[in-house]
Amino acid sequence: MALTTTEREAFLAEPHVAALSVEAEPGRAPLTVPIWYHYEPGGRPWLLTGTESRKLQLIRAAGRFTLMVDEVSPRLMYVSVSGDAVDMVAGTRGDLQEMASRYLPPQAVDPYLEMAERDHGPQTKLYLEPKQWVSLNLGSL
Repeated sequence: MALTTTEREAFLAEPHVAALSVEAEPGRAPLTVPIWYHYEPGGRPWLLTGTESRKLQLIRAAGRFTLMVDEVSPRLMYVSVSGDAVDMVAGTRGDLQEMASRYLPPQAVDPYLEMAERDHGPQTKLYLEPKQWVSLNLGSL
């Protein structure tokens, strides 16, 4: 059964690792990669990615992408949201800290920030303007 708007937004707001999918070059399958994201109910999901990454190049070219998050234990549930890529701006250390704090234990955040700044290079922050939602909850079966 499909989730209500409140249920799907609450599920998306949890710190799941998303699968990001974006149209690739003609004749190739879409690029699909795992990624951290941030979302607050009623808002727009956002993520950080390398400014020179293939992923960002494809998103810029396509102008849209999809995020899908799922959970298989203790229930099978997923939310997929597709839409336009909007508001691409330079990512900040504060953005990186906010994202890392969502996924990592407190003691791992500072070491992660140091590694990310050293090894990942400049980041771009981009938002997804939701246009289409698909969701499912089989937990009640």
